[in-house]
Amino acid sequence: MQTAHPPAPKPYTRAAQLPALLKQRIVILDGAMGTMIQRFKLSEAQYRGERFKDWPRDVKGNNELLSLTQPQIIRDIHEGYLAAGADLVETNTFGATTVAQDDYGMAELVDEMNEASARLARAACDKFSTPDKPRFVAGALGPTPKTASISPDVNDPGARNVDFETLRAAYAQQTRALMRGGADVILVETIFDTLNAKAALFAVDEVFEQTGERLPIIISGTVTDASGRVLSGQTVTAFWASVRHAQPLAIGLNCALGAALMRPYLQELAKAAPDTFISCYPNAGLPNPMSDTGFDETPEVTSRLLHEFAAEGLVNIVGGCCGTTPEHIAAIQSAVKDEAPRARRRAGFYADAD
Repeated sequence: MQTAHPPAPKPYTRAAQLPALLKQRIVILDGAMGTMIQRFKLSEAQYRGERFKDWPRDVKGNNELLSLTQPQIIRDIHEGYLAAGADLVETNTFGATTVAQDDYGMAELVDEMNEASARLARAACDKFSTPDKPRFVAGALGPTPKTASISPDVNDPGARNVDFETLRAAYAQQTRALMRGGADVILVETIFDTLNAKAALFAVDEVFEQTGERLPIIISGTVTDASGRVLSGQTVTAFWASVRHAQPLAIGLNCALGAALMRPYLQELAKAAPDTFISCYPNAGLPNPMSDTGFDETPEVTSRLLHEFAAEGLVNIVGGCCGTTPEHIAAIQSAVKDEAPRARRRAGFYADAD
């Protein structure tokens, strides 16, 4: 029996050189945005700025709002990661969907938030890019605080607080705004519910069809405990089977367990997905409220663990999630710079496939 192959993808209209770069060396993603924002110890008034001083709800903690009210802070964070060696910088848009911003009554601002965030990252990348070290903007699509496949009510397993269509519309709106602002890559990240991710991927594909553009997609799931499953119940192999139709540039894991506990699941994913690149950007270990970053691992520890992944031939993209800083990223970059990137065993999904 012949195996059906997906149709050949259209060439990338942005970041077209990224697949070739991933074959040449391990690419560095930036670190945590929230960790860096917390260092500023911003007040409610600073989150609001002059524009939102009379907003009827509290907005402290709405980090995406800072792209509008404190853009210099977001710009400086991006530039700190780029100076540390990051090739890919994520936009400050993890919660910039109508679904997430509804908690603050700010759903009407998501277009502006995403476009402004992408422009900040774009300007920072353009400032640091050189012909031999181009920098790329990864438009970040977070999971939203709601889940399409799990009930929020233990007494009613059929209950849902969001549906696929609501998520699809929210992610499509976010993707369009990120692309207008200059995103090179779409990063669907911290996936704990595969159905949410499928809504995001459907929306991204819809936007590509409507605009005639095609950007590289990176998909990153989150294993939430030692069962080796995402919160909605899938193993990483099953998770890959559910999202591979999107033909991503890379599939990977982030957040949650930290690198030490992530290893067996990254090994499983690398084995299950031989035909695409692999990304990994873990937390700096486990939460520790006594630490300056809120997490256990120093740059030396995190970089040593990611070097082990690189030496084992598991990864093509590495970076950091919660608790990581520019110091972590600089240490990671130094630790993996002489290691070869993971080699794919079959042709990939992207335009330069062998």
